[in-house]
Amino acid sequence: MAIALSLAGAPLAAQNAPARGAAATPPKLIVVISVDQFSADLFGEYRGSFTGGLARLQKGAVFPSGYQSHAATETCPGHSTILTGFRPEHTGIIANNWIDLSVARADKTVYCAEDETIPGTTHDGNYTVSDKHLLVPTLGERMKAANPRVRVVSVAGKDRAAVMMGGHTVDELWWWNGKAMVSYAGRATPPVVARANAAITARIAAPQAALDVPEICKPHDRAIPLGAGKTVGAGHFARDAGNASAFRASPAFDGAVVALAAGLVQDMKLGQGDTTDIIDVGASATDYIGHTYGTEGAEMCIQLQQLDATLGSFFDVLDRTGVDYELVLTADHGGNDIPEREVDAGLPDAQRAKIALAPLIVGREIAAKLGIAKPVLFGDIPNGDVYLARDITLAQRRAVQDAAVAYYKANPQVAEVFTAAQIVATPAPKGPPEKWSMIQRARASYKVGRSGELIVFLKPRVTPIPDPTKGYVATHGSPYDYDRRVPILFWRKGMTGFEHPGSIETVDIAPTLARQIGLTLVAPKVDGKCLDLARAGAPCR
Repeated sequence: MAIALSLAGAPLAAQNAPARGAAATPPKLIVVISVDQFSADLFGEYRGSFTGGLARLQKGAVFPSGYQSHAATETCPGHSTILTGFRPEHTGIIANNWIDLSVARADKTVYCAEDETIPGTTHDGNYTVSDKHLLVPTLGERMKAANPRVRVVSVAGKDRAAVMMGGHTVDELWWWNGKAMVSYAGRATPPVVARANAAITARIAAPQAALDVPEICKPHDRAIPLGAGKTVGAGHFARDAGNASAFRASPAFDGAVVALAAGLVQDMKLGQGDTTDIIDVGASATDYIGHTYGTEGAEMCIQLQQLDATLGSFFDVLDRTGVDYELVLTADHGGNDIPEREVDAGLPDAQRAKIALAPLIVGREIAAKLGIAKPVLFGDIPNGDVYLARDITLAQRRAVQDAAVAYYKANPQVAEVFTAAQIVATPAPKGPPEKWSMIQRARASYKVGRSGELIVFLKPRVTPIPDPTKGYVATHGSPYDYDRRVPILFWRKGMTGFEHPGSIETVDIAPTLARQIGLTLVAPKVDGKCLDLARAGAPCR
C-alpha cells in the first residue's frame, strides 16, 4: 500500500548510493525485532538469566543504554524511529493518537496508522489501516528503491508496529487484528499465513493451564491489591478457552507472531536471492503484559523468560536456512510499573494521576470562567498534547491557553507545561540524549500542525491511569528515562562482540544497517548517525 513520497525533489532510488567502507560481505538478510515495552531497565534486570535468543544477542554488539530520545514514548512514534533514522518530529508520528479538529467525521481523534478520510470510520477499532501519516521512507523502502529485487516483509502483533517499521512499499505486511493475522484489503493470503491463522485459532480455542514459575521469578510472585477485588503480580497466564484478549497479553502471542515470521522467511526463501532482504518483527506481548499487570510482577518475569526461548527457536530456524543474516533487537519505548508496587519498593512519590487533569474537565472549568459555552480543550490525560478549540475567537484562544497553562502549572502532579511557541523556538537537540532538557525532548517529537498547542508533562512516576480497576493498570508515554531507555543489540555470525556503555539512539539503527549493506542514505538526511560495529560502535568514518 504505497503513497507518493516527495523527498528532496528527487526519486527515491536516486537518493541512495553505494556506501564507502561498507561490510566486505553484506548480510543476505536483515532481521529487525522490536520488543514492545522492553525497557533498558528490564533488560538490565534479567539479562543474566537469559539462555536463548536474548543470550545470543548479548554475544554481539550490546548497547544497554539506547534511547528513544523523544518525549512521546508510545508505540507508534517509537516504531517510526527504528528503521527510518528520523525522530518523530520528522516522521510525523507524534503519538499513537492525536486530535485533528478539521477532519470531516464526528470523531476528531486520529489514529497514527489509519486513513481518517474514509467515511464511517473511527479511530478506536473501526478504522482502515494506512501508512499515510508516516512522512519519511524506511530502510526497506530505500533498499527496494535502490534494487527492486529486494524483498521487504513486516510482521507484528500490532498494525502500527508493522506499518511503521515496514513503511510504504512492502512485499508482505501482516498484523493481528484481534481475530487473525491480516493485511491491507485486496492482498492475497499466502499459505503460510493461512496455516498460522489456523494454528492461532486452535490455540485460542483451547484453554491454557498456568505456566510454571521459574526460580528467578518467584521473588516477584506476589499479589498486589488494586481495589475492587482486583490484584496483579501473581498471574501465571492460565486462560479460559476462547479468551482472545488473555491470549494477546500472554507469551503465546509472541510465539504466534514469531512463528509466522519464521514461516515467511522459509516460504519466501528470504536472503537466498542475489540481494539483501529485510524482515521486521514486532513482538507486542511484553507491552500488553506491562499494561495489564505492570512490569515487576511474576507475569513480566515469566514473559521475558518465554520470549528468550521463543527468540532462541526463531534464530535456530534462521540458522538452518544457511543464510548469512544480521539481527537487530530494540524496543519502541520502556515502561513504568504500577505505583502501588513502586510505593512498596520505596518510591513514595509514585501515584496515579487525578481525573481532574483531563483536558475536557479542565476545559469545562476554564470555559465557565471565561463565559464560553462550548468545549475549549481536547486530549487525553497528559503526558503530552493538549489542543485548543478552533471555533472560538483569537482573543478567546489566548485567554484559554493562558488559563490552561496556569491551571496545569499550579497542579502538584504536573512537572512542565510548554506552549507550541516555546517548543518551536527550541533548536533541535544535539548531544547525548540523557542530557537533553525536557523541552528538547518535547521538541524531538513535536510536529507543527499535528501536535497540540500545549505539551504537559506529569511528574516522574505519576501514572496517567486514575482507576486501575477497570482496564489497564500501568503505562508509558513520559519524557523520563524509564520510558526512553531501551536496549539496542546487533548480532551476526562471526562478528566480534562488545558492550558500549555510552548512549546511542534508535535513529542510529537505520544508518548503521545501511552501512552494513553498502547503502548510503543521501537524502533526506536522517537524524541518526552510523555506528561502526567493527570499531566497537564508534561513529562511522
